[in-house]
Amino acid sequence: MVTPKMRVEKKDVSTVLPRRRREAHKGDYGRLVVVGGGLRYVGAPALVGLAALRSGVDLAIIAAPEKAAWTINSFSPDLITIKLPCRDLEPAALSELRNELKGATAVVVGSGLGTLAKTRDAVLELARMLKEEYPSLPTLFDADGLKALASERGLPQGMPWVLTPHAREFELLTGVDLPTDIKGRAQQVKVAAKELGCTVLLKVWVDVIASPAGEVKLNYTGNPGMTVGGTGDVLAGVVGAFLSQGVEPFKAAVAGAWACGRAGDLCYNERGYELLASDLIEKLPAVFEEVRARK
Repeated sequence: MVTPKMRVEKKDVSTVLPRRRREAHKGDYGRLVVVGGGLRYVGAPALVGLAALRSGVDLAIIAAPEKAAWTINSFSPDLITIKLPCRDLEPAALSELRNELKGATAVVVGSGLGTLAKTRDAVLELARMLKEEYPSLPTLFDADGLKALASERGLPQGMPWVLTPHAREFELLTGVDLPTDIKGRAQQVKVAAKELGCTVLLKVWVDVIASPAGEVKLNYTGNPGMTVGGTGDVLAGVVGAFLSQGVEPFKAAVAGAWACGRAGDLCYNERGYELLASDLIEKLPAVFEEVRARK
């Protein structure tokens, strides 16, 4: 049954925003490592990192294949890159990540990786590494990272992970067709979160967020202009920022969905449906200022 209490509200964001201490140091508000990018999709992990920075994370570090990483450096001096020795992600390149993961407070995996067999194998190896060596490190899997996990659905069980599929990715991940009604979708995502053992954020016109404990929230912010490519990467960056600041996965996913959708609504008010994912990033500070003003 869908109830008013299931609706995500502004207070779901205000309760997770950190209070900044005057004596704070660099890194106190998160060190996010983003594993993404490849020969075809270079911009996706950059959008994740920039969205995370605009959501208050202190450091956004992009681990990408070497050629993609150099291009990402040209997008913004605010992004740090790790140049992996490969053209597209492959298992042999993962050894370069170990030192960065030791200092990370959260990880985002998947944006722009591509679907080559060697890349899928690398994602699965990385997921196993995270599960065995960094079991308390919050991690978000999106896009091609999700597609890789679909072949080993037991990996997320019991982990502080967030999966952010759109409708087709959800069906690939679970093997179940999504109902068209909100009530049916809420129930299906609730079941999936329990079976997968982690938080699931289904990206549809009304976002559905469910925890493995059975909590379910519905997010109504956002608009049809957000079908443009890259908005899912922005969402991953926002949620990743919250995760990196110590917010528990379900609450981070709930707050991130609202904030990203609200940024999209502010963009729509100015530009109509002809908005860009990068426009959302520039609106994120206004969203958080709006949230703080109502505390």
